[in-house]
Amino acid sequence: MNKLGRLLTAMVTPFNADGNVDYRQAQNLAQALLDSGSDGVVVSGTTGESPTLFTEEKLRLFAEVKSQTASKGTIVAGTGSYNTKESQQLTKEAEKIGVDACLLVVPYYNRPTQEGLFQHFKAIASATTLPCILYNVPSRTVTSITADTVIRLSQIDNIVAVKEASGNLNQITKIIQGTKDDFLVYSGNDNDTLPILTLGGYGVISVASHLVGNQISEMMQKFLNGRNEEAASIHRRLLPLVEALFIVPNPMPVKYALNYLGFHVGKPRLPLVEPDRKSAEIIQATLKNYKIDLPIPQIKSQALKSKS
Repeated sequence: MNKLGRLLTAMVTPFNADGNVDYRQAQNLAQALLDSGSDGVVVSGTTGESPTLFTEEKLRLFAEVKSQTASKGTIVAGTGSYNTKESQQLTKEAEKIGVDACLLVVPYYNRPTQEGLFQHFKAIASATTLPCILYNVPSRTVTSITADTVIRLSQIDNIVAVKEASGNLNQITKIIQGTKDDFLVYSGNDNDTLPILTLGGYGVISVASHLVGNQISEMMQKFLNGRNEEAASIHRRLLPLVEALFIVPNPMPVKYALNYLGFHVGKPRLPLVEPDRKSAEIIQATLKNYKIDLPIPQIKSQALKSKS
């Protein structure tokens, strides 16, 4: 399953001024991300505001992004929710469209037991031949999938990876130790990417790669090549940007940053709003310290690109 790629971007969903999905801009953004270091994109993940997207919007997003990127990069469809049957159906439809894999978040709000989680993910995986990536993000879902449950699920043939955003390195170590070598562990937090790589993790499903994809890719490659101090130096340098991109809940900061730089993705959908003035000023000030990898044909971004 290494064909999925080490650097996947959890892509925001662009909206136009009326709050409708801007499918053309979604295609443009996916292409720009592939041109700036990403091996693929996750479409309609939680960074893509999946809880506020209608099913028909998700399916059209999968199709439009797939048609734009073709075989240039991996398309991972966010098809998981707290509704097992709905997740099964959406995954089946995404498979018909031709996506490369699906991302299945731990069910939020209803707080299933570990056995419930096992049965939920098993049921979705059984409804598709797509590679399935589990997504553990307890800060959002309240419930956390344990290492033992991930290890158990990894025995299902098409459950091939986990996106781990728990920040619990002990748990992540147990998953890596307890699963086969071809089971992939992705960092789900940009600030955990290098630590997870050192434990034997595979890559990252990133938010910061909207802006610094080439630099994140370079960091991982340097680590893989044994140039650990150089990788650590890039990691340390990127941390202030990562912190700014999570100063208020994701994806509000990264959408603001993209709009500020001139790559227009619109406002978030309610109940999310744009960052408050103080947070926006911090994001602006931080961006000025970084070279932006995303190709943006705007004077403002060109000036920022001269920074290092």
